[in-house]
Amino acid sequence: MKVVLFNGSPRKEGVTNSALNVVMEELKAEGIDVELVWIGMEKLQGCIACYRCMENRDKRCAVETDKMNEYIQKMLDADGIVLGSPTYFSDTSTRLKALIERAGLVGKANRDMYKHKVGAAVVAVRRAGAAHVFSSINYFFLINQIHVVGSNYWNLGVNPNTMNPSEFKEDKEGIKTFSTLGKNMAYVLKKLKS
Repeated sequence: MKVVLFNGSPRKEGVTNSALNVVMEELKAEGIDVELVWIGMEKLQGCIACYRCMENRDKRCAVETDKMNEYIQKMLDADGIVLGSPTYFSDTSTRLKALIERAGLVGKANRDMYKHKVGAAVVAVRRAGAAHVFSSINYFFLINQIHVVGSNYWNLGVNPNTMNPSEFKEDKEGIKTFSTLGKNMAYVLKKLKS
């Protein structure tokens, strides 16, 4: 079994990365292969609504000027998908939003090609607005018939000082939430495979 985790933060070693690492460690402890992909500084454009994916139905985005099809393939090859984003004006980062838009439309164009995979959202926040980010990511999972995994609280990690990501370690509840999320994701993946 394999899970691909996407870090949508422009900060490669920021709070989103720290939160994803907590989830990843639990998955690894359960014997699940993981791959962390940092998309935060990639030049990913949003969907241009050309609808060629609806015509082609080849499990690819027709726009070939960036790494989107590489990321779509990683999602197809994985049993589980984790999308991580910081909170930017109460929404996802633009790169993660581009992934959601384009991978989502390609998925719908190809008969729900992510159907029955397992998905989880990971959200980093300074103070407020994270619930909308959490919802945006989960809407992507739900419309694509991906089984959404929860935790003992919403999958949010708080760091009041965005200039010092190391302070995330003070968010004991957030770390526990991401740890539980990793364990729950492993549990669901194993149940679905049995």
